[in-house]
Amino acid sequence: MRVIVCGAGRVGVGIARRLSREDNEVTVVDQSKALIRDVAERLDVRGVVGNGAYPETLEEAGAREADMIIAVTFSDEVNMVACQIAHSLFKVPTKIARVRAQGYLDPRYSDIFSRNHLPIDVVISPEREVSEAIIQRMSTPGAFEIKSFVDGRVWAVGVKLREDCPIVNTPLRQVAELFPDLKITIVAIKRGDNIWRAHSGDQLEPGDQVYFISDRQDVTRALEIMGEAAQQARRVIIVGGGNVGLFVAKGLEKMGSMKIRIIERDRKRAEYIAEELERTIVLQGDGLDRSVLNEAGVTDAETVVSVTDNDQANILTSVVAKREGARRSMALINDLDYGPITESVGVDRYVDPRAITISTILQHIRRGRIKGVYSLSDGAAELIDAIALETSPLVNKPLREANLPEGVMIGAVFRDNEVQMPTGDTIINAGDRIVLMSTRENVKDVEQMFRVSIEYF
Repeated sequence: MRVIVCGAGRVGVGIARRLSREDNEVTVVDQSKALIRDVAERLDVRGVVGNGAYPETLEEAGAREADMIIAVTFSDEVNMVACQIAHSLFKVPTKIARVRAQGYLDPRYSDIFSRNHLPIDVVISPEREVSEAIIQRMSTPGAFEIKSFVDGRVWAVGVKLREDCPIVNTPLRQVAELFPDLKITIVAIKRGDNIWRAHSGDQLEPGDQVYFISDRQDVTRALEIMGEAAQQARRVIIVGGGNVGLFVAKGLEKMGSMKIRIIERDRKRAEYIAEELERTIVLQGDGLDRSVLNEAGVTDAETVVSVTDNDQANILTSVVAKREGARRSMALINDLDYGPITESVGVDRYVDPRAITISTILQHIRRGRIKGVYSLSDGAAELIDAIALETSPLVNKPLREANLPEGVMIGAVFRDNEVQMPTGDTIINAGDRIVLMSTRENVKDVEQMFRVSIEYF
């Protein structure tokens, strides 16, 4: 597949790295010579210096032969025009654009991105995606990673095992025997820098990061068994009143009787979000100021979420809030280098916007009947939600005879409005929704399993 990526920022480089690893022909376009030089030296991609919205730049990047353009520059307008030019002049089949300004995304103007106006196939709003991820993680604070599939019926959850976890030093087959009615499948284990598909003989150790796929109804019980049954927060402080902070507050307001406070430094912005929210109290001030945190009720807060546009401020705010009495803290972290150190300084959870955006883009890149994708451990593995077709090699045979690749494990089957945990005897039917884990090496195999072959027609 030939792909043009406009924008050599964190998301652009991340998606270029992922696609080039999978033997796609990738060209990265950016106006910065330094960024293009750097990405061309580090990755197996071609670099073009120029504005992605200019026809001559796209032509130099190979737009006439391209299968897809992914526009993720810092300018919404450049992203939209790049897709328009790619469509009108070069007939590029698939066009993906990142759009941040919420004015473009207002439902009243939803027709703007139709084929007859701005022909963009997929519009990605990072702020909305990140906000939804934060709200979901706040709903289940015992987990460090959560992603829902199949319209929320199936959840994939990541948990870090502590010393006192009841299932450490226990082979996975025994865990299944101890809790036979628990609808979860442990699909992956990360120990140190290594992540692998879980096997029945694997023995869990303290510090392991375990990923399991579960019926939504069984997530709470599974976390209890793993010693992570933290209650959902009722008193929340959000530091940062940008789009992410505003969307998180709106989402939490819909969840019920939470007491929500937002701290925003800029007075005009604070006044604006106060008018946008119904039950949230907005305080104008600095989230690093202990007196402002105490005015917001930090000593009684179960969760403080810091979502400013400054990583260092988010980390420090989380640390200060914990010392002032907050039970848990969560920080928005854009720089990957800061992620691993957050836990050591007392931050309970961090959210990586780049990983969330890349996962959303991958969902539309993956071939076959793929409905959802979520990237794990910087692309070392993926969680995939797909539909089994009649021509799939999985269909109409027991899973033990399906010859699944070594790095692939099916976590759940959704059929007839019911979530089923698979066994070796499970027979996949055409039309089933399958949620699985695949290591990087086997993603292409998974795509092949769910592709529409010519016999289908």
